[in-house]
Amino acid sequence: MIKKAREAILHCRRLRVLTGAGISAESGVPTFRGANGLWGKYNVMELATPEAFQRNPELVWKFYNWRREVIAKVKPNPAHKALVDLEKI
Repeated sequence: MIKKAREAILHCRRLRVLTGAGISAESGVPTFRGANGLWGKYNVMELATPEAFQRNPELVWKFYNWRREVIAKVKPNPAHKALVDLEKI
């Protein structure tokens, strides 16, 4: 099966890899769900909907600015590096 996957990757024109938020968890990026997920601490309806932005844009901006700060501090993990290696094939 791995050999077939390798051949498919080698011969494809454009490869897309879909991952979940968990791929970055090892780097320290909080996930949205799970034991310590963001949506366990925050109300998704107050932060991640168009209606939330209409109601309280300052709060929504504050949340996403915090997220950007968190992401700016982390380093790629082995899964990220594997995707880079895959791109080089």
